[in-house]
Amino acid sequence: MKRTFLLLLASCLSLVAADNFTTGPGWLDFPGGQGLGAGKTVVLLAGDEEYRSEESMPMLARILSERFGFHCSVLFSHDNGVINPNNQTSLGNPDALDKADAIVIGLRFRKYPEATMAKFDAAVKRGVSFVGVRTSTHCFAGLQGTYASYNKFGKNVLGEQWVSHWGHHKFEATRAVIEAGSEANPVLNGVSTIYGDTDVYEAYPPADAKILLRGLVLASMKPDDALSERKAKRSTDKVEQGVNQPPMAVAWVREVPNASGTVNRVLCTTMASASDLRDESLRRLLVNGVFWGLKLDVPKKADVTPLVEWNPSKYSFNMYRHNLEAKDFVGVLPPIDPNAKPQAK
Repeated sequence: MKRTFLLLLASCLSLVAADNFTTGPGWLDFPGGQGLGAGKTVVLLAGDEEYRSEESMPMLARILSERFGFHCSVLFSHDNGVINPNNQTSLGNPDALDKADAIVIGLRFRKYPEATMAKFDAAVKRGVSFVGVRTSTHCFAGLQGTYASYNKFGKNVLGEQWVSHWGHHKFEATRAVIEAGSEANPVLNGVSTIYGDTDVYEAYPPADAKILLRGLVLASMKPDDALSERKAKRSTDKVEQGVNQPPMAVAWVREVPNASGTVNRVLCTTMASASDLRDESLRRLLVNGVFWGLKLDVPKKADVTPLVEWNPSKYSFNMYRHNLEAKDFVGVLPPIDPNAKPQAK
């Protein structure tokens, strides 16, 4: 009976949302309203081939819009309106970047046209804040000409680039714990130990970064499993260490001056695949990061309950929900094609 009620509630919420957004080829727009985020615009960029940002970004946008009043736009990679995370040169409605106060990045190895990068560059220079998740440490690649420097955006702004899988990919999950001394940081308001079914990335944030979370490598994919006792060689100096001695940073904040004289506030986490975001504390970390980045008071314990039943896809290359448009990601997600096969990167 309880499950039936919850499913009916999720269905009703989905129907309500259907009247509360606009959409076009490769984009969704959720209006702002009353709440702590009223008057601010958050643009969420979805475009990675493996970790299902096309699913997670609309879910986060609805939380930010419907629970806190932010105006939110979600921009996808697409082919003539059909969502295609593998299209590395596409971004729906880049004009939305012109009004962004904060940008949430769920990208991997994008190579946008210069006109799109010009809008991203202008947003950086006016001092927007950023929340970068998972593969956003390597969000751009192959850019040439005027915006070639953005190939290093992960390292220069977010605080790290792609280094390696420190945990055994798809075999060792992550338990993220709060860094000693960071407990009072407002970005951690209401955040406790996090479980993610992705592995820990090797990462070395710069000295100016404030580490918030460390990622303990688990011995398997079970949330309550013991820690891995495996050893690995660091990519930086080839010195071998236990993978948890010490554990790698998986979330940090920093404030980065840019060439125009403004400052970009940044929260970066190497977690936050769609499947990781089953974890309430991880969703709260990202929402808190938006508030902190905009210099708004961070709620003591933000309500980050998804507005529909949250059943994200397991991460894997090519295992996205095919033949869907942006509007299809607003409500309960349709089933995965049973004939789809995982694809090696």
